[in-house]
Amino acid sequence: MSGWIEPDWPAPHGVRAASTLRGGGASDGVYAGLNLGTHVGDDLDAVAANREYVRRMLDLPAEPAWLRQVHGSDAVEAGMDAEPAADASYTRATGVVCAVMTADCLPVLLCTKDGKGVAAVHAGWKGLAGGVIESAVGSLGTGELMAWLGPAIGPEAFAVGGEVRTVFLEQDAASDAAFRPGDNGRWLADIYLLARLRLRRLGVSDVYGGRWCTYTDAGRFFSYRRDGVTGRMATLIWRDQ
Repeated sequence: MSGWIEPDWPAPHGVRAASTLRGGGASDGVYAGLNLGTHVGDDLDAVAANREYVRRMLDLPAEPAWLRQVHGSDAVEAGMDAEPAADASYTRATGVVCAVMTADCLPVLLCTKDGKGVAAVHAGWKGLAGGVIESAVGSLGTGELMAWLGPAIGPEAFAVGGEVRTVFLEQDAASDAAFRPGDNGRWLADIYLLARLRLRRLGVSDVYGGRWCTYTDAGRFFSYRRDGVTGRMATLIWRDQ
């Protein structure tokens, strides 16, 4: 399947967003087809062709402001540096495209309800625990926000060790609701719920999306946990006016 997911949220006029699927594109083998990551071992010419295809497909106003994602908590202003080491970007400018790449980690989009600020967040469990959502929300100021949770590994597939659960429980006892016992002493974690709890504590109550599983839906999504060597999808947001 080719194409993209259009977020199902009431974003203000002028705010556009999309999350790409794996179908189509120029990549072969384990990266087939629309791999957008240059860091995963794919042919770089194929990745360049895929990125150009996405730019045309979504009618982007500029090349996305790609990040060098490090599972950290830094949020940077999009487009100020070439591929900075960060896991979230934001902008208040028109024509600047915030983007994150994922293949099981949770992509989170944020926008102010007046449409004047947008952000994209790469939120794996390390980033969530480290405060990447807090950094992104803070970068957009104190105005009212809404959020959209894009495709990530689902709660039936995301097995983690007890140490991961402990990290979240030490920060917020309510996180216990996001974990249930799995096999072999491990826990099944709901990364969508963990993000919703964080957003709620930050005063972001309008949260949409969060119903996919990248691990189990191999036809539409890349999954690092499922395949090991694989491609990356992109989740993007920008202001066109």
